[in-house]
Order: sequence, then C-alpha cells, then structure tokens
Amino acid sequence: MKIQTYYNHIRFYTPHHFIYYPVLILFLVASVYLAITTEDHLIWGFISVAFVFLFAVAYMLRQHYALTLQNRIVRLEMRYRYFTLTGKRFEEFEYKLTDDQIFALRFAPDNELVPLVEDVLKNNLTGNAIKKAILHWKADYHRV
Repeated sequence: MKIQTYYNHIRFYTPHHFIYYPVLILFLVASVYLAITTEDHLIWGFISVAFVFLFAVAYMLRQHYALTLQNRIVRLEMRYRYFTLTGKRFEEFEYKLTDDQIFALRFAPDNELVPLVEDVLKNNLTGNAIKKAILHWKADYHRV
C-alpha cells in the first residue's frame, strides 16, 4: 500500500466513482439529447428526470451514511487518544473545535497531537492548516 500523505489522502471507490457515475451521466446526457431531438419529448424528459433523481439519491445516501458514521468514529478516536495521552477529557474543549479541525487532527501522530491541539485552540487553525502542520503523517487507510 502506498504511504499516505496530505497530497494523496483522498480516496476513491472505483465502482462508484469511475463506473456508476460515468455510466449514469452518459445515460443522462443521452436521454436529454433524445428529449430534445426526438418527437417523444415527454417520455425522454421523464427518463432524464429519473436519471437526475437516481444520481442525486445515490450521491446523498452514499455520502450521508458513510460520512456520518465515520465522523462519529473519528470523534470517539480523538477522545480516546487525547485521554490516553494526557489523562484529560477531550470533551472539555471539543465544543471549541470545528468538525474540520477535529477530523484533521486525527492525522497527527501521538507525539504531535497534544501540542497541535494546543496550537489549534490558541490560533484557531483551519483543518487544512492543521494537516500541513503535521510533520509525520499518521495514515488512515481505512477511511470511507
């Protein structure tokens, strides 16, 4: 497996991103074309709307279920890691951090996490700035 860094940490799911969506887009474009160029405007227009609906539903469900669960797990991981390293509860100041900040902090290794949390609380770093501040990236190869 390739070593994960800031520059390659985004992950794609081949069947979804490179098969399902391209095929759906191809069908959508074809149905819109046929709705415009044939005499069966109504049926092809309906088919086009159905493809748009399928695209939207597939995207929303895929994102919603996976990301909601992943977000919850990352929060629990950060609470556990912070407590293990410091003996203090992460929840005491967690409300001061945005989701983006918490999710970026998970890439910090244990020896960089506590000072980075302090820096984030002091300077309100963005998630992107947090990721760039990490010296030794802690890869997450099991993300959705």
